[in-house]
Amino acid sequence: MPYDRAVDIVRLAIGLQASWRGLTLDDIQSEFEVSRRTAERLRDAVEDAFGPLAMVDTGEARRHWRLRAPKLRDLVSLSAEELAELTAAADALDRAGLEERAAMLHGLDDKLRALLEAEARSGIEPDVQALTEAEGLAMRPGPRPRLDDGLLALLREAITVRHVVAFDYAPRATAPRATAPPTRRRVEPHGLIYGNRAFLIGPAAGETHLRLWRLARMSAAELTGNAFERDPAFDLDRFSRRSFGTFQEEPVAVALRFSAGVAEDVAEFVFHPDQTVEPNADGSTTVRFTAGGVEEMCWHLVTWGTAVTVEQPARLRRRLHEMCATLASHHGAAS
Repeated sequence: MPYDRAVDIVRLAIGLQASWRGLTLDDIQSEFEVSRRTAERLRDAVEDAFGPLAMVDTGEARRHWRLRAPKLRDLVSLSAEELAELTAAADALDRAGLEERAAMLHGLDDKLRALLEAEARSGIEPDVQALTEAEGLAMRPGPRPRLDDGLLALLREAITVRHVVAFDYAPRATAPRATAPPTRRRVEPHGLIYGNRAFLIGPAAGETHLRLWRLARMSAAELTGNAFERDPAFDLDRFSRRSFGTFQEEPVAVALRFSAGVAEDVAEFVFHPDQTVEPNADGSTTVRFTAGGVEEMCWHLVTWGTAVTVEQPARLRRRLHEMCATLASHHGAAS
């Protein structure tokens, strides 16, 4: 058997055991970029090497297979780079104010290390320590959100069991706090989205319009015990792609022209998951995508200075001009 095919068999075995809902032949074809017949041979080879595959009932017409035999454990190894990356991800969440999520990753790190044999652990620990000391995360300027203890866990439970959640919701920071106390809200939670800030997605109870609720403004959250029917058409990935960042508004067609001097930077930068990048004859680059969130776009685009020109929409071009003028006046006053 060719060496690369043996590697594919082990990779597939790991995938078949890791996926709780199993893998289909379509999944195998896509992952390994092979024909249908080769996908079938890979599946059969895993069964021959590691034991019988179990059929998983997912309610779909396509067949899903999963490997439940324990033989694979000795073939799965952890690298120093993987553990260091897990630590870095936990640190990033911690610095973003998402302590609960960070704690879960730190706990996962502890469990993975506990599964290692003593000899393997002693050999990998120095490398993990060296990597975590050599690679760090720059502290981002700006406010760090503080979330109520247990809030994320409660919201996740509400999403999982599809129960309405109630919480006190503080007004915007610009509103006069003395005259605008928190109001009690009841929301049907559909999902969570993370960016510069963390938001709960869902309509207010009794409504249908999806809204974003900022977690940092929530307090005294609780499950109500009242079940709701989640909108079957809701798709978190599609919802998040409507925006630049996490701010949701009606999407607009955006065209940004970057000068030739920053072409290399633009080629490596992802402004939006569905963007198109077009090189121009003069060396400049045009980036196009459709999204809402003009204000967040402006705060990002201002960092590119004169290297970017907004070709459309006009609203974004005007707002960026206003923002640059305001920043320039502040800079002049400060100097």
